[in-house]
Amino acid sequence: MGLGGLEPPASSLSELRAKDLDFETRILTVSRAVVELTPDEHPEGGRFWVKAYPKDREYRRFKLATHIIHKIKLHVDNQELSEDDLLFCYQPPTQSHADDTPDPLKLDLGLTEPNEKGRQYRHGTLTAYTTGKCRCEHCRASYRAYRATRRAKGKDRPPRGVRVRETDGHIPADHWRDQIWKPAVAAAGLKFSPTFHDLRHAHASWLLAGGADLQVVKERLGHASIATTEKYLHTLPTADETALEALSKIRGARNDNAGPPAATPTENGDLDALREEIENLRLTVAKQAVALATADTA
Repeated sequence: MGLGGLEPPASSLSELRAKDLDFETRILTVSRAVVELTPDEHPEGGRFWVKAYPKDREYRRFKLATHIIHKIKLHVDNQELSEDDLLFCYQPPTQSHADDTPDPLKLDLGLTEPNEKGRQYRHGTLTAYTTGKCRCEHCRASYRAYRATRRAKGKDRPPRGVRVRETDGHIPADHWRDQIWKPAVAAAGLKFSPTFHDLRHAHASWLLAGGADLQVVKERLGHASIATTEKYLHTLPTADETALEALSKIRGARNDNAGPPAATPTENGDLDALREEIENLRLTVAKQAVALATADTA
C-alpha cells in the first residue's frame, strides 16, 4: 500500500475500512485519518482519534493495481470483514517466547564452533548459550525460554502475562514498526533499512520516471501544492533522457499528422531525370513493337 502512495499506518492506512474500496472499479477512497494520542490529549480519554478530511480537507480517490485488489479481496473474504470493519486490525500476541523455541532433540541444528578447550555444544541448548557463548538465533531462543520458565515459576522476578494494548482495533505505531515493518524488511533481505515514507517516495519517483503527468502524481499522493511533487523530479537520474523521449514522441506525432515531407530541389531534379528515362524507354519499346508488326504483315 505504501507503493500505492498511502501515508504510514499511523495516519490514513490504519483507518481504511472495507467500504472505502470499490472492488469493481478498483478505486480507493481515503476520507479519514487516525491519530494516536495519550489519554490526556484525547477528548474522551482514549488512544486513537479518527478525524475526517485528511490532507488539506480533500478526499483522495485513486486506482489500485489489479494484483493488489485481488490480495485485499482475499483478505476481506478470509477475515469475513463487514463494510465498517478495519481492513488492517491490531492482532494482540498470544504466545510467549518459550512457545517458539525449537526442540534441539527434534531438530538437527548442528554443533557450535570449538572453544579454547576444543569442546562443542549442540545449537539450541542452554549450555551452548552459557558455556559455548553462542549467540545464534536458536541458542538465544533457548535462553529466552529458560528465563521465561523461571519467571513463570515465580523466580528471578514476578511472572508477567501477555501485554494487553489499549486499542480499539487500530494498529499502534510501535507495534507496526517492531512487529510488522522491521520483520518484513528483514525477511526481504534488504541491505538498507527503508521507512514506510520511502515507499511513497519510490511510488512518486517511479510514476514520474514512467512519464506520468505531474498533476496526476500530485493527486495520488495528496500533496497540497504541486511544488511538493516537483521535488521528486530532481531525484530522477534519467530526467533529461525522459524529457528528450517525450519531445521525440510529440515531434513524431506531429510529423505523422503533417504527412510526408516535401522533396528538396535536388530530389525533384533526380525525379525529373528518372521520368525522362522512363519515357524514352517507353518510346523505344513502342517503336520495336511497330517494327515487328510491320515485318509480320510483309
